Amino acid sequence: MTVTAAPAYRDLYLFIAGERRKAENRPTLPVINPATGGEIGRLPVASDDDLNAALAAAARGFVRWRDTSPLDRSRILRGAAALIRERASEIGRTMTIEQGKPLVEATGEVQATAEIFEWTAEEGRRLYGRVIPPRATNVRQFVLRQPIGVVAAFTPWNFPALTPARKLAGALGAGCSIIIKPSEETPATALALLEALLEAGLPEDVVSIVFGEPAHISRTLIASPIVKKISFTGSIPVGKQLARLAADGMKAATLELGGHAPVIVTEHANVKQAATRSVAWKYRNAGQVCISPTRFLVHERVYDEFVAEFVRGTEALQIGDGLDEKTQMATLANERRRESIGQFVQDAVDCGARLETGGKSLDRDGFFYAPTVLTDVPRTARILNDEPFGPVAAISRVPDLDTAIAEANRLPYGLASYAFTQDLAESITLSNRVEAGMLGINHFAIALAEMPFGGIKESGYGSEGGIEGLEAYTVTKTVTMV
Repeated sequence: MTVTAAPAYRDLYLFIAGERRKAENRPTLPVINPATGGEIGRLPVASDDDLNAALAAAARGFVRWRDTSPLDRSRILRGAAALIRERASEIGRTMTIEQGKPLVEATGEVQATAEIFEWTAEEGRRLYGRVIPPRATNVRQFVLRQPIGVVAAFTPWNFPALTPARKLAGALGAGCSIIIKPSEETPATALALLEALLEAGLPEDVVSIVFGEPAHISRTLIASPIVKKISFTGSIPVGKQLARLAADGMKAATLELGGHAPVIVTEHANVKQAATRSVAWKYRNAGQVCISPTRFLVHERVYDEFVAEFVRGTEALQIGDGLDEKTQMATLANERRRESIGQFVQDAVDCGARLETGGKSLDRDGFFYAPTVLTDVPRTARILNDEPFGPVAAISRVPDLDTAIAEANRLPYGLASYAFTQDLAESITLSNRVEAGMLGINHFAIALAEMPFGGIKESGYGSEGGIEGLEAYTVTKTVTMV
């Protein structure tokens, strides 16, 4: 086993009004390496005074940043992208030791993060308005896109660089200031992004990073009249609560919530390709991905072939510490996830599903769980109704495309969906009838900097990425003059 030595874990702090506020004389939270279960750092907790200072700084910073030209904002974001790309290996190692994913995945995430800042730097110079032909010759009518104001953003632990980057880049690219609360389980990765932004020239009062008790921080920030928009990535129950808080102040919101992505494999699919690609994406980040393929709805004529290929690929995965260069799937992020996955699997088996492989915790330090395949899963099983968020694939047979689409649309989730078919007519039918914010046909690469990323139904509303993600941080102003 070849394991790259982990770097010393970075000092943790809150960043407020240009000040790095460390752990001295304040409560702290432990940060755990999920591959070992051992503590690697202590994270300072923001007080009410800290939050008020962050709000005041954001208000000042917004005025400054709003009046900074799009060209100058672009130069700073582009500079941050370059620094993040230079430090991809270092930031990736930090991410692996605090989040657990394989180093190759972590480093790839950092590279994608740099691309988000870079793309937004370019597109932020193109937040065009428009001129509207008037009804009278002495009238001028036009529309402006202007930054919405101070943003409060909240991000989870599963993509500790990519998800904060979408919010930071979108807000900053549009001319907003931002207070962001990344996950307390993966703080160092977000702080690495902050350092790149500051070194690239971002004014210090334009961004603040706070950590602490999530419910208290979200209530405090969203209730403040200084905050004009919220952006949240996380679970559906928490998203609904934050939407209620935002509604009290009529604040704009972007909510990217849970998913339970179906994968429809039709009788006209390239079955081996479908199974091979599905295995690679199912167990990426140990299945802890909101767009992870989870419910496999396979036509009965190709069902046995697909299951055999899928199980073969699953059993061939190399499981280990994320810093081991041979590792293909690493640990879960915490003990909560491991306990939850065990409950999902046991419930499915109790309901009559067949356990093909996996279905157990691994006997080693950390929070490892074997990649698991369940087949002939009945609809009554919890895993076909609730998001598992882990390394479990639930495979069911379907008699035809209509049945598969109906089952894919049955749940209140509507984030990502996937399908495999070589038939053009089926592709068109799937594009028209599958209820999801995103649909990948014959591949899973749907999350790119230039593409809108978001869901429908209970998976949230609004988009991140693409021009839609940038415009989400703006307001429309109509101007008419004589």
